Amino acid sequence: MKGFIDDANYSVGLLDEGTNLGNVIDNYVYEHTLTGKNAFFVGDLGKIVKKHSQWQNVVAQIKPFYTVKCNSTPAVLEILAALGTGFACSSKNEMALVQELGVSPENIIFTSPCKQVSQIKYAAKVGVNIMTCDNEIELKKIARNHPNAKVLLHIATEDNIGGEDGNMKFGTTLKNCRHLLECAKELDVQIIGVKFHVSSACKEYQVYVHALSDARCVFDMAGEFGFTMNMLDIGGGFTGTEIQLEEVNHVISPLLDIYFPEGSGIQIISEPGSYYVSSAFTLAVNIIAKKVVENDKFSSGVEKNGSDEPAFVYYMNDGVYGSFASKLSEDLNTIPEVHKKYKEDEPLFTSSLWGPSCDELDQIVESCLLPELNVGDWLIFDNMGADSFHEPSAFNDFQRPAIYFMMSFSDWYEMQDAGITSDAMMKNFFFAPSCIQLSQEDSFSTEA
Repeated sequence: MKGFIDDANYSVGLLDEGTNLGNVIDNYVYEHTLTGKNAFFVGDLGKIVKKHSQWQNVVAQIKPFYTVKCNSTPAVLEILAALGTGFACSSKNEMALVQELGVSPENIIFTSPCKQVSQIKYAAKVGVNIMTCDNEIELKKIARNHPNAKVLLHIATEDNIGGEDGNMKFGTTLKNCRHLLECAKELDVQIIGVKFHVSSACKEYQVYVHALSDARCVFDMAGEFGFTMNMLDIGGGFTGTEIQLEEVNHVISPLLDIYFPEGSGIQIISEPGSYYVSSAFTLAVNIIAKKVVENDKFSSGVEKNGSDEPAFVYYMNDGVYGSFASKLSEDLNTIPEVHKKYKEDEPLFTSSLWGPSCDELDQIVESCLLPELNVGDWLIFDNMGADSFHEPSAFNDFQRPAIYFMMSFSDWYEMQDAGITSDAMMKNFFFAPSCIQLSQEDSFSTEA
């Protein structure tokens, strides 16, 4: 059941009712302790199926185009393709990955805001016509290199949270849209719709009100130039919780009914990424080194247990140059859990967690309370399915974590009910008995 990111020959263990995610993690912790203590992921594909069902139940009128760069593991892409999602790709490699699964070009959007000419030409060659654009220079590149392009004008939103002006922002102003429409008319580029994106960090859903109003203005403006507009892309920004999805839907649904009513011929799409995959993956890391420091070395974050008590610095075999890469640009959305059993009354110590590089940027958790750990102990991080699967650094022969895929039988049956028909994917499933000796000798026939 071992698989790597670039290895399409993955396998998925089907678990009976007596087995759960914790049992699978226990099994692989034991195995990795014996064989080398490398970090590893466990991916529960059933959670992706559940997320899709949740999406269909809450926002069925919006077609999801999964953001491939969020997690491009073959199992994830294949299961989403079988579920009928579209795909938002930011590069040639991502487009190729998706098309290898038999996804039609009409279900692929080229979303990079800064496109290489060679990649625009590739999109033209393989028939990926829908792409986004937010400035005149990009528009001219598209005009020269993709005669069949269908462009979504990417407009900016007002979700600049906390004054974070240093963050890269994409999207043109409403004022500039008329100029871009004029340019597109002169260049004979087809404008078919509008895209906007609201960050998942945005808690003010009023931003959607302004964005949808602006989008409607652009649609009307485009009509004046003779463009036939038929697509609205409301971007990503979905955290993965059903509550947030329902809150967003509560705001946008009545506005969509007014501005882009059903029957108007306008397709509403979105670009969820972490929504689908974040909760589906759990990462297990091993403690490779440990230091005892004075408690006053920790300046913030956790209430001190007492000035005379020690504090601990732990180094793990994965860090920001591997699976925690997103930590460089955003806060970690998970709390470490100690794998080994410890007593409820066992003392907790101020602790700091670092990756293996000894780089000052490689801090994973600044300060938290943990029982005293030893070299060789394991920590578990959940919600690690998004932005964790990039090529690792070559530092110290760092090995890419193995990925073990699983799914419960109940989720597998739900997947069948949802209409999964990918024969290629079905061949990757095998029966995993409750004793969790996960090997492909226990092959599962999907024909039964």
